[in-house]
Amino acid sequence: MSVAFTKEDSAETASETLLPDRPVSPHPNHVTEAGLKALEQQLQQAREAYEAAQQIDDVNERRRQAAIPLRDARYLAERVRTAQVMPPPASTDTVAFGSTVTFQREDGRVQKFQIVGEDEADPKAGSISFVSPVARSLMGKAVGDVVGTSPQELEIVAIS
Repeated sequence: MSVAFTKEDSAETASETLLPDRPVSPHPNHVTEAGLKALEQQLQQAREAYEAAQQIDDVNERRRQAAIPLRDARYLAERVRTAQVMPPPASTDTVAFGSTVTFQREDGRVQKFQIVGEDEADPKAGSISFVSPVARSLMGKAVGDVVGTSPQELEIVAIS
């Protein structure tokens, strides 16, 4: 069928349906067990959203509605495939992947974060990526250790 007979609204509509892939981190894909389950759930939701979009009659609207779930499904399938589930920390003597660390900043603020994989990190919910600068500086340290430089010094108060 000739392109002249398709129902394409414009070149803009076509470009909306060809989204670039989400960037994949160059770091190892370390995850907690909960993180892997969350990735699998997100993948399932993306596949369901894609399937729902395929039921739309209008071809342009179908393409628009399917673009994001299709891109996300590709990304999430790769992240699930490459996930390396890390065991829980063996001890609370030093900070490791999966540890929950409480630290005090120089200004007196006390913060508590669990160190997790990149896809499961959510600082507002109390988790940071193991590749973040703060997590990297805390790894291998013990309670009482101070990391960073003034005015960004952090003193480790507790590890659980």
